[in-house]
Amino acid sequence: MTGSTRGVTSDERGVLARYASFLPVTPATPRLSLQEGDTPLIAVPRLAAWVGVSELFVKFEGMNPTGSFKDRGMVVAVAKAVERGARTIMCASTGNTAASAAAYAARAGITAVVLLPRGKVAGAKVSQALAYGARAIALDTGFDAALDVARGLTARYMVELVNSVNPHRIAGQATAAYEICDILGDAPDVLALPVGNGGNISAYWAGFRRYREAGYTTSLPVILGGQAAGAAPLVLGHPVESPDTIASAIRIGRPASWETAVAAATESHGEFRAVTDAQILEAYREVARREGIFCEPSSAAGVAALRDSVAAGRTSADATCVCVCTGHGLKDAQFAPGLDDQAAPLPATVEAVAAALGLAERS
Repeated sequence: MTGSTRGVTSDERGVLARYASFLPVTPATPRLSLQEGDTPLIAVPRLAAWVGVSELFVKFEGMNPTGSFKDRGMVVAVAKAVERGARTIMCASTGNTAASAAAYAARAGITAVVLLPRGKVAGAKVSQALAYGARAIALDTGFDAALDVARGLTARYMVELVNSVNPHRIAGQATAAYEICDILGDAPDVLALPVGNGGNISAYWAGFRRYREAGYTTSLPVILGGQAAGAAPLVLGHPVESPDTIASAIRIGRPASWETAVAAATESHGEFRAVTDAQILEAYREVARREGIFCEPSSAAGVAALRDSVAAGRTSADATCVCVCTGHGLKDAQFAPGLDDQAAPLPATVEAVAAALGLAERS
């Protein structure tokens, strides 16, 4: 089963058009869209061999309009905010939420305010939010306290909160689960993904359950959540006051969706696994080198967690697995190889380059 299904035509693009019957839309909901969703589910046999499973797919959410999975939920949250008459939306963000909120606010003709933990957000993500016209405020704190401020402001003032605690965000993000099932014909055996604030794992589990309840699938996946070892509150079972990891998008010590994230792992007979920064960076590089998929480092935490789970005997090598790569590599390219990492420059001659490459002359 491929492409859009569930009673929509092939020329209808965007989450609100494709999955309206599964979303909280009404005739008054503006059909906002940047043609988000419909991201590729890519078979990755070479990466599968490295991970240790026979069948593996990557759901590459970096192909969304702002380069991350956040667009799926943000389009719904912003559309519902506009429906209620909002003229300003707000979020706290480690970067991707800010970029997405700013883009959809621009599309809807309203204002976005983004609260960013100073010095802890990838520069490209800040630039995105500013390019879309957001009002960005840097706070001298981490993400968890920034979210506290955002929640306090939106509770007292005429501003709509669009963080993942907004249920419309979760409803929109669940559409990725629908797409996976539409392509595979059923749910995979295992779904692995990065976990920071806990909203995405909650959304996937809700999506898989809803599709089965609707009769579109017959099974549910085991869900495996990868957390960075330095920011792994759901693995440890308690908040982490000073989370520390190179994976900035999941550098969160107090997940806002704690209970629903734990429920997703528990009810699916899955688990959370902590992976080191070294494991995350190794997976990040292998995804690109083996399959030509450039994701941001945080995105590779699910791949690293799945490989770790297989090595520990927790996941069968015969399982059909899907890894969600949540953001594009250009969102946070600081750990990508640079030209300076290569050998010294060569003379600009055919002979010098041919010798360096060990090329054989044509006969």
